[in-house]
Amino acid sequence: MTNPVQARSFDAEAAAYAANRPSYPPALFDAVEELSGRPLAGARVADVGAGTGLGTARLRERGAQITAVEPGDGMAEQFRRSLPDVPVVRGDGNRLPLRTGSMDLITYAQAWHWTDPARSVPEVRRVLRPGGALALWWNDSDPRVEWIADQDRRLRAFFGAEVPTVYDDRARFRAMLPDALDFRTRLVTWSRRVPVDTHLANIATYSDFLIADPAAVRDCLAREHAVLTALFPSGEVEETYVVSLAVARP
Repeated sequence: MTNPVQARSFDAEAAAYAANRPSYPPALFDAVEELSGRPLAGARVADVGAGTGLGTARLRERGAQITAVEPGDGMAEQFRRSLPDVPVVRGDGNRLPLRTGSMDLITYAQAWHWTDPARSVPEVRRVLRPGGALALWWNDSDPRVEWIADQDRRLRAFFGAEVPTVYDDRARFRAMLPDALDFRTRLVTWSRRVPVDTHLANIATYSDFLIADPAAVRDCLAREHAVLTALFPSGEVEETYVVSLAVARP
């Protein structure tokens, strides 16, 4: 599991997270239904690490009966503001506060990497009904787009991180999926057009930025603003994403 301080860094910026983070495309939920072998309509779903409810809202639109699970105080509070009619219980994937055999589907929208699979996998198996499924997904900027790849290199340089020589959009699967589960996978590409300021506000909610020196972050984002406004004089950028989806029937 990643540093818990980093995992909880979102709480202080929950409102900004809700306002600026991207949601998910309808094609993702089509793929969840296909790979899990059942419709979302009427399914009992636990959305774990639900955050401010970006994924939860889309699942509910598909007719799922949702219970959200969220460990963070700030994120849970923002969730209740955004989705006041959806129940949210406090907890995390390592110890699910849910009854045994109570769920048809357990989802992790950009949250599985905060768990310890040695604990979270047995919890998934305990909570799922027979024939149930686990769906994990991550929403990543598409490095095949030139300006996104250039920005990624600049941000990696800011954090002193290694820049990959070859981008591998399946690397997350290999790094994050436990060997104990047999997953089917799908990649879904989509995009949204937003103002430059929204794009930068989204980046500012990344956990690496949230735990970094605030003055250095402000300088970094100011430099990015100058680069992007020169590249996009209209003041808008088209963010292109690849959602990496994995579905298993434990």
